[in-house]
Amino acid sequence: MTTTIFVCDTCRYSADEKLLGEKTGGEILCEHVERLAAGNAAIEVKRQSCLMGCTRHCNIAVAAQEKLSYVLGEFLPNEDSAQAIVDYAVLHAESDSGRVPFREWPQGVKGHFVARLPVLGGETT
Repeated sequence: MTTTIFVCDTCRYSADEKLLGEKTGGEILCEHVERLAAGNAAIEVKRQSCLMGCTRHCNIAVAAQEKLSYVLGEFLPNEDSAQAIVDYAVLHAESDSGRVPFREWPQGVKGHFVARLPVLGGETT
Protein backbone atom coordinates (compact mmCIF):
# COMPACT_ATOMS: atom_id res chain seq x y z
CA MET A 1 0.00 0.00 0.00
CA THR A 2 1.28 3.45 -0.90
CA THR A 3 2.01 6.03 1.77
CA THR A 4 1.70 9.67 0.74
CA ILE A 5 3.90 12.43 2.10
CA PHE A 6 2.09 15.76 1.86
CA VAL A 7 4.57 18.62 2.03
CA CYS A 8 3.30 22.11 2.78
CA ASP A 9 4.78 24.16 -0.05
CA THR A 10 3.80 27.50 1.47
CA CYS A 11 5.75 27.12 4.74
CA ARG A 12 8.24 29.82 5.58
CA TYR A 13 11.96 29.32 5.13
CA SER A 14 12.57 30.46 8.70
CA ALA A 15 10.86 32.42 11.47
CA ASP A 16 12.34 35.60 9.99
CA GLU A 17 12.18 34.85 6.27
CA LYS A 18 9.36 33.61 4.06
CA LEU A 19 11.66 32.94 1.11
CA LEU A 20 15.20 31.88 0.37
CA GLY A 21 15.75 33.52 -2.98
CA GLU A 22 12.58 32.75 -4.92
CA LYS A 23 11.45 29.68 -2.93
CA THR A 24 9.60 29.06 0.32
CA GLY A 25 11.04 26.69 2.89
CA GLY A 26 8.26 24.27 2.02
CA GLU A 27 9.19 24.29 -1.65
CA ILE A 28 12.84 23.62 -0.78
CA LEU A 29 11.92 20.81 1.63
CA CYS A 30 9.56 19.30 -0.93
CA GLU A 31 12.25 19.27 -3.63
CA HIS A 32 14.51 17.29 -1.28
CA VAL A 33 11.70 14.88 -0.33
CA GLU A 34 10.71 14.37 -3.97
CA ARG A 35 14.29 13.59 -4.98
CA LEU A 36 14.90 11.20 -2.07
CA ALA A 37 11.59 9.37 -2.56
CA ALA A 38 11.96 9.06 -6.34
CA GLY A 39 11.82 5.48 -7.51
CA ASN A 40 10.30 4.14 -4.29
CA ALA A 41 6.97 2.61 -5.33
CA ALA A 42 5.72 2.61 -1.72
CA ILE A 43 6.01 6.41 -1.41
CA GLU A 44 4.11 9.17 -3.17
CA VAL A 45 4.91 12.85 -2.60
CA LYS A 46 2.30 15.57 -3.04
CA ARG A 47 2.56 19.29 -2.51
CA GLN A 48 -0.15 20.86 -0.34
CA SER A 49 -0.66 24.57 -0.04
CA CYS A 50 -0.91 25.26 3.70
CA LEU A 51 -1.24 22.57 6.33
CA MET A 52 -2.14 25.35 8.82
CA GLY A 53 0.85 24.80 11.09
CA CYS A 54 2.48 28.13 10.41
CA THR A 55 4.10 28.45 13.83
CA ARG A 56 5.78 25.07 13.25
CA HIS A 57 7.10 25.46 9.72
CA CYS A 58 8.09 23.33 7.72
CA ASN A 59 5.13 20.93 7.97
CA ILE A 60 4.34 17.58 6.41
CA ALA A 61 1.67 14.91 6.76
CA VAL A 62 2.07 11.16 6.27
CA ALA A 63 -1.07 9.25 5.27
CA ALA A 64 -2.34 6.08 3.63
CA GLN A 65 -5.71 4.44 3.10
CA GLU A 66 -6.98 2.57 6.17
CA LYS A 67 -4.00 3.65 8.31
CA LEU A 68 -3.30 6.20 10.99
CA SER A 69 -2.11 9.53 9.61
CA TYR A 70 0.46 11.82 11.19
CA VAL A 71 1.24 15.53 11.01
CA LEU A 72 4.80 16.61 11.71
CA GLY A 73 6.35 20.07 11.83
CA GLU A 74 9.30 22.26 12.75
CA PHE A 75 11.62 20.81 10.12
CA LEU A 76 14.53 22.64 8.61
CA PRO A 77 14.16 22.72 4.83
CA ASN A 78 17.23 20.61 4.18
CA GLU A 79 18.29 17.17 2.96
CA ASP A 80 18.74 15.70 6.46
CA SER A 81 15.15 16.53 7.38
CA ALA A 82 13.91 15.20 4.05
CA GLN A 83 15.80 11.93 4.50
CA ALA A 84 14.28 11.39 7.96
CA ILE A 85 10.81 12.13 6.56
CA VAL A 86 11.24 9.65 3.70
CA ASP A 87 12.70 7.01 6.02
CA TYR A 88 9.71 7.39 8.37
CA ALA A 89 7.25 7.22 5.45
CA VAL A 90 8.82 3.93 4.32
CA LEU A 91 8.24 2.50 7.80
CA HIS A 92 4.67 3.81 7.74
CA ALA A 93 4.13 2.12 4.37
CA GLU A 94 5.48 -1.19 5.71
CA SER A 95 3.21 -1.05 8.77
CA ASP A 96 -0.23 -2.65 8.71
CA SER A 97 -1.83 0.13 10.78
CA GLY A 98 0.45 3.10 10.15
CA ARG A 99 1.77 2.83 13.69
CA VAL A 100 5.58 2.67 13.79
CA PRO A 101 7.19 1.74 17.12
CA PHE A 102 9.12 4.64 18.66
CA ARG A 103 12.36 2.63 18.73
CA GLU A 104 12.19 2.44 14.92
CA TRP A 105 11.63 6.15 14.30
CA PRO A 106 14.48 7.86 12.47
CA GLN A 107 16.20 10.30 14.83
CA GLY A 108 15.32 13.17 12.52
CA VAL A 109 11.56 12.87 13.11
CA LYS A 110 11.69 12.55 16.91
CA GLY A 111 10.22 15.66 18.52
CA HIS A 112 8.49 16.72 15.30
CA PHE A 113 5.13 14.97 15.72
CA VAL A 114 2.18 17.35 16.00
CA ALA A 115 -0.85 15.07 15.65
CA ARG A 116 -1.97 11.50 15.02
CA LEU A 117 -5.22 11.27 13.11
CA PRO A 118 -7.50 8.25 13.48
CA VAL A 119 -8.39 6.07 10.54
CA LEU A 120 -11.53 7.44 8.91
CA GLY A 121 -14.25 4.90 9.55
CA GLY A 122 -11.87 2.75 11.54
CA GLU A 123 -11.74 1.71 15.16
CA THR A 124 -9.88 3.90 17.65
CA THR A 125 -7.19 2.37 19.81
